[in-house]
Amino acid sequence: MEKVVIKVEGLTKQYGKDVVVDHVDFQIEKGKIYGLVGPNGAGKSTVMKMLGGLTFPTDGEIYFYGEASQQALNSGRARMSFMIEEPKLNPEWTARDNIKREQVLRGLKDDGYINELLKLVDLDGVSNKKKVKSYSLGMKQRLGIVIALLSKPEVLILDEPVNGLDPIVTDELYSIVRNRNREEKLTVMMVSHDIHRAVQNATHILHMNNQAMFFGTAEDYKKTPLYNEMTTVETCSTHACTHCGSDCTASHIRVGVYHS
Repeated sequence: MEKVVIKVEGLTKQYGKDVVVDHVDFQIEKGKIYGLVGPNGAGKSTVMKMLGGLTFPTDGEIYFYGEASQQALNSGRARMSFMIEEPKLNPEWTARDNIKREQVLRGLKDDGYINELLKLVDLDGVSNKKKVKSYSLGMKQRLGIVIALLSKPEVLILDEPVNGLDPIVTDELYSIVRNRNREEKLTVMMVSHDIHRAVQNATHILHMNNQAMFFGTAEDYKKTPLYNEMTTVETCSTHACTHCGSDCTASHIRVGVYHS
């Protein structure tokens, strides 16, 4: 059984003279949770898109299950599931209708597993009743997680799945991810703008700022200046506060929250 499911060496992406991802190395091991963190514009989402085949590296290699050929990358992606940016949902359909579309596209027939997933994300009571356009952002993200898990992937790759969500819903989504990791040994890699929650929920951290600034265990990351310098006391602006979930002017200890 393969221990390393994803490995990248010298991964680079350049747009004109702008080097967005600069010779990044890391590897993802089976059954672990990886948090990809860093400031806006650090190249995090670009890495995810290169892994998903949505854009191609300027330089470097991507290996899935030890192989780097195009055929190996295609077959490797078939064993993975990607939710890049936001889930692609038809707002005029119910959750069940959106799920059925994915079933047909992927040739899936396990209705029992779908019911299990809907119950896991607390959408079983509304999946046949409301159109998705009436869903809150958190409900849409939870539905996106269901669709990403439909094929029972070995690896789940999520690009900022909790962006814009209030703290309660954020913690619920992280709990879902940890549940699948614990119950099914699902390997997870997810971009997070919140370093504190990434460290709480991931086994390993990749901190990027166009280059890889740190790659290792979450416990080791907490001992680095990269983590410590992000712990500040500041007054909230008119942004929705990531501490309390609403606009406020209070002072909070804000750990690793990047605003654009």
